[in-house]
Amino acid sequence: MAYLVVFVVDDPDECTTILESWEAVGVTGVTILESTGLGRLKRAGLRDDLPLMPSIRDLLQTREVHHRTLLSVVDDQETVDKMVAAVQECIGDLSQADTGILFVVPVLQVYGTGNGIPNASA
Repeated sequence: MAYLVVFVVDDPDECTTILESWEAVGVTGVTILESTGLGRLKRAGLRDDLPLMPSIRDLLQTREVHHRTLLSVVDDQETVDKMVAAVQECIGDLSQADTGILFVVPVLQVYGTGNGIPNASA
């Protein structure tokens, strides 16, 4: 079975160190997205005139504080464990505030990775 590892890095300055540590444990591909969350926007000072459910346009008109979201599909639990350990070595205990959020999702089918992960689980 394959796994999707998703890590929202709280401090974008830590991204390079995390990517290097993942590469060192054998991760060959990572997608990096610039992202932000509603809580972060509120703490940064959302405008008073924004509706409860703001549109993309409303949000884009505010000053955003960004995260980085890292996504990687890996083929075994051992690699997942190494990735989690590498993240915690870089940024500390994930149970602490303002470190980031990491979660893992089983992947039933994978296409286009070119890394030998089976297209369907057994």
